[in-house]
Amino acid sequence: MTNDYYILTNQISKMNKMVVIEQDFSSLQKTKVSQEILGNKVSENEITAFTKTNAQVSYDLNQMKLEVDSINKKLIISELPKADIRITPNVEIQSMDDSFFNRIDDEQIKKVTKSAKDDAYKRVDQNKLRNEGRKQLLENLNSIFVLAKALNYEIVDDTKTLNLSDLSKL
Repeated sequence: MTNDYYILTNQISKMNKMVVIEQDFSSLQKTKVSQEILGNKVSENEITAFTKTNAQVSYDLNQMKLEVDSINKKLIISELPKADIRITPNVEIQSMDDSFFNRIDDEQIKKVTKSAKDDAYKRVDQNKLRNEGRKQLLENLNSIFVLAKALNYEIVDDTKTLNLSDLSKL
């Protein structure tokens, strides 16, 4: 019986932070920048920015709370970690219509870059990403659940968030 305990706890301890889902997005954004003198537009330039965005959902499994009750042969899940969502946009200026008389300054480039990053954050569907990450987390946890079932342990979900009826198919 103690061998079962060590097998399960060893398998659980091998799990640490894992990136569950990772997605990449890209977009092209064209921005017109105009120069005005006394309220009249004297020239217009265009800046093209290319944005590559990486979005990740990860879980720190060190924050997961599992208890192995070897006497009653139960694997008790008392807490699952929260999803950590990271969105990392990388903006590259692809082209600028820059002229001798109408220079594009650093402030305009910063505005275009900020706008492109803001747009990237909005484009990521965080709810969808979180749901897909949760599904993947549960698939990854299934390896522990399969092992527990093979050792005739009952899996107890104190979080009330897992669908343990799916485990009957294992």
